[in-house]
Order: sequence, then structure tokens, then C-alpha cells
Amino acid sequence: MQVVKVGLCAFGMSGKVFHAPFIKEHSGFILSAVVERNKQESRIQYPESTLYRSVEEMLQSDVDVVVVNTPVQTHYEYAKMALNAGKNVIIEKPFTVNVAEAQELVELAEEKKLFLSVFQNRRFDRDYQQVQKILSEGYLGNIKEVEIRFDRFRTIPGAKAHKEDPAKPGSGSLHDLGAHLIDQAVQLFGVPEKLFADVFSMKGKTFANDYFEILLYYKNDLRVRLKSSVFSKEAHYAYAIHGDKGSFLQERTDEQESELAAGAIPVFEEDWTKPLTENDGILNYLNENSESERILTKSEPGNYMNYYHQIYEHIVFQQPLPSPGAEIIINMKLIEAAEESSRNERVTLIK
Repeated sequence: MQVVKVGLCAFGMSGKVFHAPFIKEHSGFILSAVVERNKQESRIQYPESTLYRSVEEMLQSDVDVVVVNTPVQTHYEYAKMALNAGKNVIIEKPFTVNVAEAQELVELAEEKKLFLSVFQNRRFDRDYQQVQKILSEGYLGNIKEVEIRFDRFRTIPGAKAHKEDPAKPGSGSLHDLGAHLIDQAVQLFGVPEKLFADVFSMKGKTFANDYFEILLYYKNDLRVRLKSSVFSKEAHYAYAIHGDKGSFLQERTDEQESELAAGAIPVFEEDWTKPLTENDGILNYLNENSESERILTKSEPGNYMNYYHQIYEHIVFQQPLPSPGAEIIINMKLIEAAEESSRNERVTLIK
């Protein structure tokens, strides 16, 4: 079996929760290198890896794939360094702070004949995959209106300047959670024709944006609203989808992040998360006899391991690359368009 050596650019929350456990538990990968600038926490769980004190030092090793999981303001710099060092790259979302950086990295990867994939892990959430399933089965008919939300109750600013300082490009919820919601909207419904956005900070102007509402306009008169707030104590349905034959409401119930943070061990092709004890969706539609049917639904477990398995199959068997950089450029264009729309208080065309 071909074994792929992977190096992590950082060992913060992202490295500990979203990357290292999956690399270790997938038989096709070896966590070969970890960068920790001052600490050595990775030595406890991953003593078989080599500890490096800088990304530059790690890039001199024989790793095959570099995971750029550092603050977004450094994504462009480190991904460019890795590609120039001949390494394939997985880059955390958001891809970069702007379209120009994303485009340059995609072109560099193509020039070097290396792959560049963006870690859009929430394509593998149970709730999102349930939405995909319901849409694919055609219960709702022609889709007319959609709302996708990702709300939290975090009224006290965090300590990470790269996320909270409005002076830092790429800080705030629009790049953070917006990168997920925009990706899901594009995956489900394609690229919109134009958008209108309201983006600001409920905590005050001295903090990066923590609220956004984006209205996507599609040529077939579909409207998709993306929304996020940190002042939402009571949960809304994460997905509300309405068509000419019915509606579907889906809660956000994926717990992979919290279970991984608590020490869960991910497994490939097995359910490793705790099973749901209650239904998490409502499907109300007109059946083939034009009679209303209202069904309580329960989503199947998601698994972020599928992302890494797709990476492995791309390397070994030339299968399609998950969320390639060239595809995620459109997400960056929509983020920039939302910033422009909010700043100018008008609808912005998607170019």
C-alpha cells in the first residue's frame, strides 16, 4: 500500500481536531511532520512525527503533502512556499484573504503540476448531506426559496487577533463561517447572478464582523439567503428549503467537531459519532396523489475522514480531487462581492 507523508503547518485547534486525528487513523497516511513554534504538545499524541520549529524548516523534509492550517492571513505565503518546494497542498478554509491570492496559488499549482485542495470539511456534515439527499430525491419540486444559517452565542470577543481585529484582512465571520455557507450554496444551487449583503460587527466597530446576511439572486428566480450571528441564544433551523411541492427544515446536528475536541477517534467507513436520539428534520410535501405528507426525518452520520480518503484516492488512483482550489475561487469571489455590496449598500453583480 502506498503511504503518503503529511506535514502540518501548525498544531492549534485546527491541527489537533480537524487534521491530525484523520491523518493518523487513515492507513494510507503518515503524520510525518508537525510545526510548533514554541510548544511541543504534538509529542504526546504523535511522537512518531518530527517536530519542526518553522514551516521553512519542515519544507526541507520529504513530506508529500503540506497542510496549511495557520491563520488565514498567512495562507497565501505558506501555500506558495510549499508549492515552490514541490509539495502538494491542503489549505484550510477560508482559502485566502482575497481572490487575487487564490488565483495566483491555483496557477502556481498548475504550473508545478501539484494539487491544491481547500479543506471544505462541512461538505461532510450530517445535516448538509441530508439536505443533499432530500434535494436529489425531488420531494420539493422546483426550489424557490432557501435559507442557510450558522448561528452561535458568543457575545464576548475571542482572544485571537487574526479573527477579531478588523484591521487584519480576512478576519471576521464572513471569511470564517461565510466560507462554509457560501460553499454549500454554490454546491447545491450553482453560482448566483448577483447578491446583496449586510456585513458588520454587533460587538462594535473595534471588532471584526460577527454578523452577515447575504441574499443570492439566481436567474431562475431562486432566492438563497445566508445568515450568521453570534447573538443567537436560541437555535434556528440551519436549513429551510421551500419548493413548489413542499418544504424541508433541517437542524444543525453534526457533532464531529465537539466529539473530536473531546477525544473521539475517527474511523473510516464506520459511524464513530454518537447516534442521534431524536429526529432532526421535517419534510412536508405533496405526494404523487397531491396529498400532503409530513414526515419527521433523521440524518445519517457524517464523516470528515471521507475528505482525507478522497485526497488519498486522488494521489494513488487519480480520482477527482475534493474541493480543488480552482473550484473554490468562486467562493472567494462571492466573499469579496459581499464585502463590496455591504460597503456600498447596493446589489453587486458576480463577475
